Amino acid sequence: MFPLGAVLFPSAVLPLHVFEPRYRALAEACLAGEPEFGVVLIERGSEVGGGDVRFRVGTVARIVEAAQLPDGRYVLATVGTQRFRIDSWLTEDPYPRAEVTRIEEPEPTPDVALELRRNEVERLLIRVLAMRAELGEPSAGIDVQLDPDPLFASFGVAALAPIGPLDGQRLLELDDPGARLEALHRLLADEAGLLELRLRE
Repeated sequence: MFPLGAVLFPSAVLPLHVFEPRYRALAEACLAGEPEFGVVLIERGSEVGGGDVRFRVGTVARIVEAAQLPDGRYVLATVGTQRFRIDSWLTEDPYPRAEVTRIEEPEPTPDVALELRRNEVERLLIRVLAMRAELGEPSAGIDVQLDPDPLFASFGVAALAPIGPLDGQRLLELDDPGARLEALHRLLADEAGLLELRLRE
């Protein structure tokens, strides 16, 4: 397990600079076997040194590229694959570990209302990103290409939207893609309203 101060969503890319000894050991174990580990958001505490409190829903990260630096640090490129729920935390030695249950996502079924909401959220995201770019703020760019399936699109929007980690965690914990899209619509609509006010100043 790799507790972080950020939320990883399925299909999202997460680059990591691994320097702490216990997470170097984790990287080595993954690279020697199954190149996967869990990412969970830290609720309280710090990424470095341990002693943190963590949320119980996270995402499996698969290592797709890895390089070890001369001083032993690792640079990893990972991608989120599947959500999981933590059943129990195990020993922290040599690195954090847990028993988890993978969360099975619902099978895609045709749903016109859900597809319409997906399209609305996509347009709203592009609008928000464009306004942020106009204001000179960090932005993912407006060349957004979301998965046509509302489930994966909801994760894609959550990964690109300018939201904080706690909002991200709430979105990650929602099991229904429709509820996730509705929550994203509210968050993006609020952000769009604030950005419009700033652009009028």
